[in-house]
Amino acid sequence: QVQLVESGGGLVQAGDSLRLSCATSGGTFRRYSMGWFRQAPGNEREFVAVIRWIDNSTDYAQSVKGRFTISRDNAKNTAWLQMNSLKPEDTAVYYCAAARVYGEALAYRSAYDYWGQGTQVTVSS
Repeated sequence: QVQLVESGGGLVQAGDSLRLSCATSGGTFRRYSMGWFRQAPGNEREFVAVIRWIDNSTDYAQSVKGRFTISRDNAKNTAWLQMNSLKPEDTAVYYCAAARVYGEALAYRSAYDYWGQGTQVTVSS
């Protein structure tokens, strides 16, 4: 069983930056693709970014491309989401997730095997 714990959320102003962390335990981290999703009130949980375990390739949602960067350190069993130039529409609970696969389906929630509890990010205008 893999456990994921997010941290780093908070209340910031538009234009600020935040770095979210996802610490994992209980599994072979280097064999999991790591994704970030977010869910705003009243909305479905949506894909934000993913980094694949097999080659560290990344994909981003169009809404965050150029502002957010996903990374990982297999020695630390941790993934990060660096968020720059934050906007009020980035306000959401952010979740990290782990998937055994590394294909194109990683933009979909169903591809993931484990989820964290989420961390709140609030961006004021």
